[in-house]
Amino acid sequence: MKRILFLLFAIGLSTSMTMMASMSTSKVRNETRFLTDKMAYELDLNTRQYNDIYEINYDFIYSVRNIMDYVVRGDEWAVNDYYEALDIRNDDLRWVLNDSQYRRFMGADYFYRPIYVTGGRWNFRIYINYPNRGLFYFGVPYHYRTYCGAHYRPHLHHVSYYRGRYNDFGHYPTPHRVRDQRVFHSYRRSDFGSVRFRPNTSVRPHNVPTRPRGSERPGGSNHQRPESGHRPSAPSRPSTSERPSTSSRPSIPSRGESSRKDVVPNRSENNKERPTTTTNRENNRGSSSSRGTRRENVSRGSTERRSSTQSTRSNRNRSSSRSSERGNNTRR
Repeated sequence: MKRILFLLFAIGLSTSMTMMASMSTSKVRNETRFLTDKMAYELDLNTRQYNDIYEINYDFIYSVRNIMDYVVRGDEWAVNDYYEALDIRNDDLRWVLNDSQYRRFMGADYFYRPIYVTGGRWNFRIYINYPNRGLFYFGVPYHYRTYCGAHYRPHLHHVSYYRGRYNDFGHYPTPHRVRDQRVFHSYRRSDFGSVRFRPNTSVRPHNVPTRPRGSERPGGSNHQRPESGHRPSAPSRPSTSERPSTSSRPSIPSRGESSRKDVVPNRSENNKERPTTTTNRENNRGSSSSRGTRRENVSRGSTERRSSTQSTRSNRNRSSSRSSERGNNTRR
């Protein structure tokens, strides 16, 4: 009996540890960037929309990261909290996207309802259409590592921060809440149809992660928000004029170009240094040639001296022979 109780206690402890293990902040940023990157690619976002939608997606994923394990377990209160966070996110996006973009957004389930449960685990639908998790069409947002949820609606008295920021185009006319739709139950079956919800779990327990309140506004990103004209515009980030085509995916030629550009000045410097080496070689050749001429002159002088001595010797022998012949003639 004690062994059975100990085994049940161990199973309950492991289950509670699994529930408490939530997604890290770095993983939230990476998942947010991947989802926002694909939204920018398909919805034709500009740089300003790209940065704002990154914030909205970050707030949504960060707010549901602690409750999705309870959704998988089958708690009704967790499902209600999830759809509340989803409605806040989708309504904030309504103030950033234009009417055409928002209609396309609602037509894609992997954007409109990004999370689902299958096999006892929760996942993002975006990976069904984009299985390569290392594929990014655009660069990181300018506040990728600094934004910590300062513009989340519950922190601003449930008023959208993005309302009134985009007045140069028309928006979707009415708020679109998932829970207010007639097809909500079909959405719920599509999202969490494999979950067996437990009875009497509609009330939130006291020992679970609490929902954000107005007094819990994070202070990590209270810095001044840059204006749209001062935001960095890299070639790899989305813009209104330059968009990658759907047929060919963008490449990353920046590394090769930068390395080639670094090599060119070195070649020019080497070319500048080469004349000095050639002049040195010519000087060496001149010195060697002068040495050769000196040696030739010396050898020529020695040969001339030898020839002169030999000629004098031959002249002496001739004179001596002539004198001896004269003496003999006189004797005779």
